[in-house]
Amino acid sequence: MKAAWLLGALVVPQLLGFGYGARGPGREWEGGWGGALEEERKRESLMLKEADMCPLPRNVQEAQELPTGVGSKDGLAGNPEGKRVWGTKEPQGEAEEEETTTASTSRPNPFPSPSPTSEDTITYILGRLAGLDAGLHQLHIRLHALDTRVVQLTQGLRQLRDATSDTGDSVQALKEAQVRAEQEHGRLEGCLKGLRLGHKCFLLSRDFETQAAAQARCKARGGSLAQPADRQQMDAVGRYLRAALAPYNWPVWLGVNDRRSEGLYLFENGQRVSFFAWHRAPSPEPGAHPSAASHPLSPDQPNGGVLENCVAQASDDGSWWDHDCERRLYFVCEYPF
Repeated sequence: MKAAWLLGALVVPQLLGFGYGARGPGREWEGGWGGALEEERKRESLMLKEADMCPLPRNVQEAQELPTGVGSKDGLAGNPEGKRVWGTKEPQGEAEEEETTTASTSRPNPFPSPSPTSEDTITYILGRLAGLDAGLHQLHIRLHALDTRVVQLTQGLRQLRDATSDTGDSVQALKEAQVRAEQEHGRLEGCLKGLRLGHKCFLLSRDFETQAAAQARCKARGGSLAQPADRQQMDAVGRYLRAALAPYNWPVWLGVNDRRSEGLYLFENGQRVSFFAWHRAPSPEPGAHPSAASHPLSPDQPNGGVLENCVAQASDDGSWWDHDCERRLYFVCEYPF
């Protein structure tokens, strides 16, 4: 129904204009005809707006596109001078352009952008604050989890340290037990394989060592370098060495030295030596002239001064000789029984 009404509103004025133009060639765009044209343009504008709101069917749109001069051969009937009347195409095209421009400019935006209000701003701020609060809550939860993990790791580290300390103590105890076992083994070996005199045992070692290294080895075996306390023990050690090294003569380190002070001979335990058995050059035969110079191969001992501060015992006659402490010799150890 609406489409038919629109079709009539468009076609009837065209027919009226055609009839009025056929009355005579002398009627042109004059007088009240211009006002009628303006009124028609306004009606067409209103109809175009309504058409924009409700699209017309395809047949109505085709009817609008027909030429306005329907009923005459060239659209100029009743106008012999060739002038166009109200129904000509050009004014209609201009009107359509104007109406289209007006409609496009006056058409409302289907998606208007509302301006934010104070309530919207407050709602947005509250939403952001709620998001920040939730984020802080998550951070607190993770921080609590990290603190718990740190406490667990600290406890584990403390347990590891305690276990390491216990292991270190155990290792130290094992080392001390090993030292005691080696000392006991050396003491038993010295008394079983060596010479026993009262509460002492002496054992010869056929390894070449300096005087300090020989003392360290005897101590590691639970003893020390031999320290004969009297003449009886010195003679017994001499016989033991002679029997062990015969027919050769080897000097053997004893636990006697004067490193602290020249001429002050002490045992390894710090006690002062109360007797000596220094080697002396052989006496001349009866009737022979005595020589002022000592024998070059067996001079009187001690003769080394500050260069020879350690004492060794000869294995053939048991006499004492002073030697350089860095010289490497056999050594004899003593062990408590």
